[in-house]
Amino acid sequence: MNSMPSRVEDYEVLHTIGSGSYGKCQKIIRKSDEKLLVWKELDYGSMGENEKQMLVSEVNLLRELKHPNIVRYYDRIIDRTNTTLYIVMEYCEGGDLSTLVAKCIKERRYLEEQFVLRVMAQLMLALKECHRRSDGGATVLHRDLKPANIFLDVKQNVKLGDFGLARILNHDTSFAKTFVGTPYYMSPEQINRMSYNEKSDIWSLGCLLYELCALSPPFTAYNQKELAEKIRKGQFTRIPYRYSDGLNALLTRMLHLKDYLRPSVESILQSSLLADTVGEERRKALVRVRRKSTECVAAAPQAAASRVAMPEPASELRLKERVLRDREQALKEREERLEQREQELCVRERLSDVKLARAESLLKNYNLLRQAKGLAGPYSKEIDLDEDCSPGKKKVHFARRSQENQGPGSRDSLRCQELVLKKRLQAADSRAQALGEVERAYQRSRQFLGIR
Repeated sequence: MNSMPSRVEDYEVLHTIGSGSYGKCQKIIRKSDEKLLVWKELDYGSMGENEKQMLVSEVNLLRELKHPNIVRYYDRIIDRTNTTLYIVMEYCEGGDLSTLVAKCIKERRYLEEQFVLRVMAQLMLALKECHRRSDGGATVLHRDLKPANIFLDVKQNVKLGDFGLARILNHDTSFAKTFVGTPYYMSPEQINRMSYNEKSDIWSLGCLLYELCALSPPFTAYNQKELAEKIRKGQFTRIPYRYSDGLNALLTRMLHLKDYLRPSVESILQSSLLADTVGEERRKALVRVRRKSTECVAAAPQAAASRVAMPEPASELRLKERVLRDREQALKEREERLEQREQELCVRERLSDVKLARAESLLKNYNLLRQAKGLAGPYSKEIDLDEDCSPGKKKVHFARRSQENQGPGSRDSLRCQELVLKKRLQAADSRAQALGEVERAYQRSRQFLGIR
């Protein structure tokens, strides 16, 4: 390893790739071995304290994060005379995903599903390294996942880059609260300025993958207020039907409004949709580890060869250990989801009990009314006055209701009352049936969850 710090003179600038408010990104060549790289040229003299802190954070993160699907950090050069910082990084010949989407729109073609799944698998592995650091470091939220920050190498492998807005969470219960990121890919909790965690990155990644399929983000608007409202509603159209239902279902889960119902990185990697692709990526990772081990053994002296040869089985054991940890985490999350479901079912049970009690009360009142009506019927037939009761007076028949004693309004009111009571009985019966269905569904759910 070269102990001398790098200088600007050690590199030659070929051309500028892009530029921003604080500097530019340039393609360079390292003079010592003619290796193609890029550097970010940043003028920190015009930056405020927050921007400087963000810059330091990005440099430190890039130095720590080492993964095949994360843009590799090589060096940093500080030019204090010109207040300029140069961050030297891996050059990705394939450009970024936003350029690829624009190209597909221009050529009027869609990306193949296999390519989308490969991008998803590699990005999930990169996010897994950020969210569950293999070196035991703190969780890192990217917070600005978008096509322009995802790069491709010459073999079309994905490289996650631009950690300028990343935030470190020191433990699992930490929640970020700052309002950052690109609006099209912001999660509902970010839009609502609420606390958020790594599930916010899952939402952003869902938006990104949706755009790879549909060639446009799931939520679009002419202004930020309208966009925020659409994100809060969480309604979007299905991806084109050329893509499978499995992919559409997974994206729909990733874009769930409730963050705790979005899948974790581990559960996505273990899904049947990505099983083959993830398996292939892990086989490649093992091959890389073995190749490095072989190179180390070949380069080491003969005396140290036996000691250097050990990393191969050790690395495989570490990989297996990580797989087991991932499975354990997935089981834990599944258990939490089941507990959440149980709580929801308990609430539904209480509501169904209240509704059932109300329906029973209505039925009871209706039965009392029917009984009262039934008692009134026979008595009304017996109210005819006896013939000898009032001799000389005209007999009045209450039961048969002669024309001179029968009021037209009384008959109509009785019929109306009877119709109302029949309707109330029908409504009560239908409510009782609905509540019975709810109760049966709840019992089936309890049996499924194994609740005693």
